[in-house]
Amino acid sequence: MTRPTKIAIIGCGYVASSYCDALQHHPELSLVALVDRVTERCEAFAARWPTPTYSSVAEMIARSEAEIALNLTNPRDHVEITKTCLEAGLHVYSEKPLAMESSEAKALVDFAAARGLMLMTAPCSLLSETATTVADAISSGVIGQVRLVLANFDDGLIAPGQSPWTWHNSVGIPWPAKDEFEVGCTYEHAGYVLTWLARILGPARQVTAFAATLIEEKGIQVEDMAPDFTTGCIEYDGGVVARISCSLVAPRDKSITFIGDDGILKVGNVRHERCPIRYRLYRSTRWRSTLENKVGEALAKLGKPELPEGWASWKTWPYSETPPSWMKSGRKLVDFMRGPAEMAAALRENRPCKVPAEVGWHVTELIEALQYPPCGGGRTVLSSGFAFSPALNRTIRSLEAADHGQ
Repeated sequence: MTRPTKIAIIGCGYVASSYCDALQHHPELSLVALVDRVTERCEAFAARWPTPTYSSVAEMIARSEAEIALNLTNPRDHVEITKTCLEAGLHVYSEKPLAMESSEAKALVDFAAARGLMLMTAPCSLLSETATTVADAISSGVIGQVRLVLANFDDGLIAPGQSPWTWHNSVGIPWPAKDEFEVGCTYEHAGYVLTWLARILGPARQVTAFAATLIEEKGIQVEDMAPDFTTGCIEYDGGVVARISCSLVAPRDKSITFIGDDGILKVGNVRHERCPIRYRLYRSTRWRSTLENKVGEALAKLGKPELPEGWASWKTWPYSETPPSWMKSGRKLVDFMRGPAEMAAALRENRPCKVPAEVGWHVTELIEALQYPPCGGGRTVLSSGFAFSPALNRTIRSLEAADHGQ
């Protein structure tokens, strides 16, 4: 058996337990170091996942044999820690976002490239079987030419009513409410849909955005409250427009819907890697639409204004690849170790990573434009991109085909 790739986790905070929980399903990875400036957090993780602990990145670099560093620290610390690891010759997988500013993200991408090191940014769910199946369905033309995408990552009204600072992960580490509110939900979560769009539609060209802080008092003291609602229209090649919404106010909705000339394709939750993929075609549903209207009118008179979920003309699109059997339950069905595992595979096989570092830079620029739209009408012309045309999906699929000897 091939020797497992040695990884280090830097930042034993709330999200780190999701990575460690997924590690058991990736024997190709070996956790050799836990790093956190708070000793108690390191010890809590080491008690559950026995691993050598270190109080600083410098100590870990000097004493461990890690090959890939997982930077799971606060977003505002990502740049400094990622650069320190790259300087030491480590490949880096960074939690989202790659940086807080697109200029810093570009500098990291250039820095890694100059040293021949891999750099990848979460989320890695664009490599999931769900994202792969959606990309294949869209590229097959099942709904015709895509014209519009409706993408949402809305978490519901979590603060102050739900007191999220009282939430804890499986190790007892609290949800970092203060950091989340100061960084902003768009920086924290918009990447889940933006990476899917990068894979399927390629690099974005322009963004027109609006952002606001709708709830100033969320229940705890913060230094600077970031916008808790953003929305924007992102323009892609071919005239495709994606409307994206991200908030801590709107009802929970983590769906993505592709609307084409011939039909509609929808995934109800991009953080559920076994989520059913639904589609409906216009040409086969004309009579059904008439029926739906009549049934809808009848239900409305009974005080039920909506049709049952999945009723009538919606069908389920079959998966291109079957998701892992272990992913069958849980509110967040996400394999957090897909990204590090992909980096390890690329290193073993001496090939490019399926998700290049430029995607992390591109997503950072998109997020920056969404959360902090410029004064002149809110429109941003993007300067970032990635050298894969017409879409990242073609590159990912070609590398996957090579992996399988096709």
